[in-house]
Amino acid sequence: MASNASRLMLFRSPASPRWLSTATATATATATATATTVPKVKTDSLYRKLLALGGTDANVAETLDEWVKEGKSVKRFDIISSVKQLRKFKKYDHAIQLYEWMERSNNKMNNADRAILIGLLAKTEGVASAENYFNSLQDSAKTKKTYGALLNCYRQENMLAKATELFEKMRELNLTSDALNYNNIMSLHLRVGQPEKVHLLAKEMEEKNIPADRYTYNHLMNSYASLKDFDAVEKVMEKMETNRVKHDWFTYGNMATIYLNAGLVDKANASLEKIEKMKNVHDHEVFHTLITLYARTSNSSGVERAWQSLKLTHPKTSNVSYLIMLLALSKLGDVDGLEKYFREWESGCATYDVRVSNVILESYLNRDLIEEAKLLSENMVKRGAEPNLRTLDLFMNFYLKKCQMDLALKYLETGASKVNPKKNKWFPNEESVSMFLKYFEKEKDTEGAEKFCEIMKKIGRLDCKIYDSLLLTYKAAGKVEPQMRQRIKEDGIEMSSETEKLLHKVCP
Repeated sequence: MASNASRLMLFRSPASPRWLSTATATATATATATATTVPKVKTDSLYRKLLALGGTDANVAETLDEWVKEGKSVKRFDIISSVKQLRKFKKYDHAIQLYEWMERSNNKMNNADRAILIGLLAKTEGVASAENYFNSLQDSAKTKKTYGALLNCYRQENMLAKATELFEKMRELNLTSDALNYNNIMSLHLRVGQPEKVHLLAKEMEEKNIPADRYTYNHLMNSYASLKDFDAVEKVMEKMETNRVKHDWFTYGNMATIYLNAGLVDKANASLEKIEKMKNVHDHEVFHTLITLYARTSNSSGVERAWQSLKLTHPKTSNVSYLIMLLALSKLGDVDGLEKYFREWESGCATYDVRVSNVILESYLNRDLIEEAKLLSENMVKRGAEPNLRTLDLFMNFYLKKCQMDLALKYLETGASKVNPKKNKWFPNEESVSMFLKYFEKEKDTEGAEKFCEIMKKIGRLDCKIYDSLLLTYKAAGKVEPQMRQRIKEDGIEMSSETEKLLHKVCP
């Protein structure tokens, strides 16, 4: 379930790559999974049918029942393979429905299945749902796997108190006899800023003769790095060698990131060169890591070497690989390379990925090439790609900086129509919000301020700060808004003392 409990991720968001060396994250790089195409399988395969289903309301049970009526069998292997694919493509609701159907059929779930289901429930319905399912299990089903799955849910949500309590329970039940669950709790301590706790857990593992794996050692390295003890970091590498735990690309990449964060660029480059010298390396992530980290060291030749090695190993280069490369070139400020590889991607891509286009779109807007940016945006649509929130955010901020408020508000409104208030809290970001508010106050633009408030209310982002600015805008404009107090009350905004003072001046 969480065998990659300390997996280092390359993405913070589709437009901003990084290698996390502190409080390392858990799953595999999500962008790779979401951008790959559906695997080539027989057209009549079960999981191809399931992958083709639409939204979360699609009925998996009906599809399976129909499959059975056609005289086709549904074996346990088919179900587990289908669950794996559905999880890969983030169709978590469908995977849950598949397990529900499995429970009603003769294919009974085992504890590994239950552990996966716990993780799926946490992703779709929240940790409370995962807890309820775990608590409903018979004692015989509360095993190291299911306990570990719940622990991983707590780790993902940074729920330290609950994770600590559960881990203590696992200790009492002797369910912490391998590195996996120690890695989970170590990862959580790193994520919440308690690196010193990692050393204690590593010491406990030694005392209990629990072998550390590469994830354990990487967590230990990251904990020392957080404490600025770089000699200790290097000693962990030596200890790995002593204990015959392989120095793989994952570890060298983490080491390079630690060196980079410490400003030790030469040592970072040396670590990356060790990855390049490894033989029989085929994983996309290896090359993505090299490209991303070489860009951070401003090593353009290293970026190019890694790119050529990637293309040699994977001639059918994926959208994600081009995204990584363009982001690296953007960071290096290599405009010519950016244009070259974007055109190369655009001419050969099977699926037009708006995230790739956004990289060069940002480059155009940063250079005030608005006509080129507009043409690119139009071409996105012609190629069947819908502008995403990032696209709209780029245009909105461009017009904000140019003080073209009508256009900035237009892109804000379009973006707001796409926002899921429960999931997308970053659009617009706080810097953009402040820019809007400062403009309205300076220009005494009450009309624009009112429209901004209306949009922010629709996405659940209307707060005291925005109301304070609105009041200041009215005050600057010398206008009175007699209904303001009632509006604030109806919107459920908790007024600050500053808001109260402003209210007396704006709506006496």
